[in-house]
Amino acid sequence: MTEPRESTGTIKFVDDYCQWYRKVFPEVRSFEAFKYLHVGMISEIKRKTLPAIAKAVGLNNEQGLLHFLTESPWQVKELRDVRLNLILQALAG
Repeated sequence: MTEPRESTGTIKFVDDYCQWYRKVFPEVRSFEAFKYLHVGMISEIKRKTLPAIAKAVGLNNEQGLLHFLTESPWQVKELRDVRLNLILQALAG
């Protein structure tokens, strides 16, 4: 059996932040797209469209990002639950 590959690194603080959500994404490609969208949203591009984000993060096209948003096997509820737990931990500490 082969080991799953590690996700491609982006900006350190984005990688560190997104790591909290790693278990939500069953596929490494989905997790990478999640990180790329974060990098795109904080980038200085004028319009935050999928083609512009893909170009800003060095992808050939936006198809992987589009697939992540429309077809990828992750659940929004799980993502929200993780985010809520992180917020509650921060408020408690």
